[in-house]
Amino acid sequence: MKNKTVQQTIVDRGAVYGDFCETAYISQKLKGALKTGNLDKEIRITTQQREALEMICVKIARIVTGDPNYEDNWRDIAGYAMLGGNLTGENNNE
Repeated sequence: MKNKTVQQTIVDRGAVYGDFCETAYISQKLKGALKTGNLDKEIRITTQQREALEMICVKIARIVTGDPNYEDNWRDIAGYAMLGGNLTGENNNE
């Protein structure tokens, strides 16, 4: 593994994930949409479900601003959906 500066890592990630500021903006807008629903419904969402949904928002933002063909983002979305929906066969209650 070659040594990289933090700046080079940021440049490398930007090529795949897009501009950080733009990605952050889109991600926060998507996360905000999660919070606009009825507050009573929010109570029914577990911590794990909320985290999974928020991570999916990050991945969607990366797809939109970066390389839409970067397979890891799509796999991550599928993985977070499995975890959030408790479809892994594990019982992860709060």
